[in-house]
Amino acid sequence: ADELPVVARSFFPLSARREDNFVAGLSMGGYGAFKLAFRHPTRFAAAASLSGALRNFAEDAAASNDPAWVAELTRIFGNLDNFAGSDNDVYALAERLARSKGPVPKLHQCCGTEDFLYADNVRFKAHAEALGLPLTYVEGPGEHEWGYWDKMIQNVLAWLPLAAE
Repeated sequence: ADELPVVARSFFPLSARREDNFVAGLSMGGYGAFKLAFRHPTRFAAAASLSGALRNFAEDAAASNDPAWVAELTRIFGNLDNFAGSDNDVYALAERLARSKGPVPKLHQCCGTEDFLYADNVRFKAHAEALGLPLTYVEGPGEHEWGYWDKMIQNVLAWLPLAAE
């Protein structure tokens, strides 16, 4: 959220205005896109998560029988006992954003119904809607793979409030 825009603006004539800046990602990048938008709502007008890993990773680790996965989550997030309510918890970040008096980015979330992250996406959708966040949600046949994302990114691009040049 800090370094990349500065570097990109040094190479390209990019706007720094909020209404011209968006963030999107797929899978773990979808989690990251929402995390960035929730933590920096004054920088991003919109965010999109395609098959995002929108979950409580501490709960994921507690339910896992895979020590390597738990070790990886601990390496990424630190002590998982401190995950809930932290700046890595997209559920808590969404709640903070909904309570804030500042700008709220438009959100686009999509996930295939055969994706292993589908249940997580349905759960996050319900959370965002209960908070009254401006969410566009799309689901349909598809797995966690490029064929699905190639189709869905077209929807995201059509949804973005792109300025006409």
